Amino acid sequence: MSESVACRKFSPPEFLAGELRFEEPMSRHTSWRTGGVADYMYFPRNKQDLVQLLEALPETMPVAWIGLGSNLLVRDGGIRGMVIQVSSGLRKIAVLDDCRLYAESGASSANVAKTAASNRLKGAEFLASVPGSFGGALAMNAGAFGDETWHRVESIECVDRSGKCTIHEKQAVPHGYRRVELPRDCCILAATLVLEMAPDEYDGREIIRDQRKRRNASQPVQTANAGSVFRNPEGDYAARLIEQCGLKGHAIGNAAVSDVHANFIVNRDRKATSRQIEQLIFHVRDTVEQNTGVLLVPEVRIVGDSQ
Repeated sequence: MSESVACRKFSPPEFLAGELRFEEPMSRHTSWRTGGVADYMYFPRNKQDLVQLLEALPETMPVAWIGLGSNLLVRDGGIRGMVIQVSSGLRKIAVLDDCRLYAESGASSANVAKTAASNRLKGAEFLASVPGSFGGALAMNAGAFGDETWHRVESIECVDRSGKCTIHEKQAVPHGYRRVELPRDCCILAATLVLEMAPDEYDGREIIRDQRKRRNASQPVQTANAGSVFRNPEGDYAARLIEQCGLKGHAIGNAAVSDVHANFIVNRDRKATSRQIEQLIFHVRDTVEQNTGVLLVPEVRIVGDSQ
C-alpha cells in the first residue's frame, strides 16, 4: 500500500473542533494560485484544537504547515498527508506590559503592524508591507524597509509533531538574513515582540500608509505572485541582477518575470502551472549565475509532489 493511500485512511476523532477537508486543491490557498491537492487539510479552531489534532495523527503521516500561502509554491502533484492551515484559527494579538506584543502565527503580518501602531508601539510598522501570515514572517525572518522580524523577537512558542509545546528564547534560535533554524519538525505557534513606546508626535498608521503606498508603486501587487522570489545577495539586489541579464518579462508558459519588479514571478491570467513557475525560478537562477557569477538563493519554499 502506498503512503498516499495509507494517509487517506485517517479517521478524525469526534472531539476536534476545527474543519477537516479531503483532497483540497492547494491552488485555493496559495498566493500564486497554483498547486495540486492535499490528501487532508485541517483548519484548527485554536491552539488547543491544533495540539489535539497532532496528538491524534498517525506517526507515519507527513505534516505540512501553511499560513496565508505567500512565499510558497506547491507542486502540481499536491501534498501527501496533512496540511495544517494555521491562519484559520491562530490569530490572537495582544498587547502585554513593558512595550511587548504577543501574536499568534496565523495573524496576518499587516494586522500585527496595525495593532502595534494603534497602541502607540513603535517598531513593527514594516510588517504591514510583508505579505502573508506572521508565522511565515517569523519562519523566514522576513523584512522590509531596512528592518527584519527577528530584530523585534523576544521569544517564540513552538509545537512539535507530537503536539508538545515549548518556548524558545531568541538567543537560543539561530537566525540571520532570511534564515531561521527551527527545531526539527516544529512549527511556530506564536511570538512575543519587544517594541518601543512611541513619542506623542508619532503616527504609526501614517508610516504604514506611506510604506504600503511605496510598496504598491514598485511591486506587482495586482497580480498572482508570491512576493520576492530570491534573497538579495550581500551588497547587491536580486532584482538588479535579474534585470541586468535581460530577464524582465521572460516567460515560461504563463509564468513570467514581472515587468514591474524583476524579483517577482507572476501567474499571468492565473493560467500558469506550478511546474512552469518552478522551471522559471531555476532558469532565472542559472542565467544570473552564468552571466554574473552570483548564485541567487530562492526564498520561496517549494513543497509537494511533481505530477
